[in-house]
Amino acid sequence: MKKIKTAVLALALVSSVSAWAQQAQPWTYKTKQLERAEVDALLAAPDKLVVLDVRRPDEVVSKGSFPVFLNIQAKDVENRLAYIPKDRVIVTVSNHAHRAGAIGDLLTAKGFKVAGAAGSEDYEAQGGKIVRITPPAPAAPAKQVAAAGQN
Repeated sequence: MKKIKTAVLALALVSSVSAWAQQAQPWTYKTKQLERAEVDALLAAPDKLVVLDVRRPDEVVSKGSFPVFLNIQAKDVENRLAYIPKDRVIVTVSNHAHRAGAIGDLLTAKGFKVAGAAGSEDYEAQGGKIVRITPPAPAAPAKQVAAAGQN
């Protein structure tokens, strides 16, 4: 039992240090890193805004995001530019804004209007409300679906 407690504490410590290290990285992007009040002001005009979440779907599910967002993973953004509206201001989102900052710089270079980059975990730590997403239930195997239709 003591080994399990020690392992759990070690894992928690590693996770905390990892999160702190991500937050402690210097901001090296031209895109502005947004604070909660700035994000809230932008969210107040949703008809003029696109929230572009650049995280993997599993991160969005586990950590939550803003109420409405477009999700294109960072690695795919350059190939999906046609799906991003050019007539709206963009807020890019990742966990602690670093991927979001890099994507903000890319989008600005491509002619998009980027207001800034936000970290969903940072926003939540500053008192902002993040929406948790419940993933859909796994699909039933095809044989079970076909059998159910025959009854």
